[in-house]
Amino acid sequence: MNTFSHVPPGFRFHPTDEELVGYYLRKKVASKRIDLDVIKDVDLYKIEPWELCKIGTDEQSDWYFFSHKDKKYPTGTRTNRATKAGFWKATGRDKAIYSKHCLIGMRKTLVFYKGRAPNGQKSDWIMHEYRLETNENGTPPVISIQIQTHIFLFTFFRFAFCLLVTDL
Repeated sequence: MNTFSHVPPGFRFHPTDEELVGYYLRKKVASKRIDLDVIKDVDLYKIEPWELCKIGTDEQSDWYFFSHKDKKYPTGTRTNRATKAGFWKATGRDKAIYSKHCLIGMRKTLVFYKGRAPNGQKSDWIMHEYRLETNENGTPPVISIQIQTHIFLFTFFRFAFCLLVTDL
């Protein structure tokens, strides 16, 4: 499936972190129309990383998707990042994303491990998970808090070598 069939020839989608959070994620959370529909909705935890590139396009080296947060337990706050073949593991610190000196979001890096924790084998799949924020202590906006806490924007990369992955 080619998700970019409706864009002009030569189109390349290379948004900055600020654009991803400040425009695309903010509009998605607010249920507002996005001018160019280039980011698809997927159920991230029902699809393996090597299957996600089939949803994207071969012309890109990275792929962008919206997905809902999957909870590990129905009443808990822990995020489920497991798929049938493995799991996404957060690495490093979350990176703050600013627009005009105001905190608008955070980016987390994750790496995909094949198998089950703690014995998973590190792969070359990396993911950046973006979330909205409004201030330095991470308090989400009061408006649309129910929706905001469950919608995330993800960027996937595949490299020849294992690299750090970002996650929310």
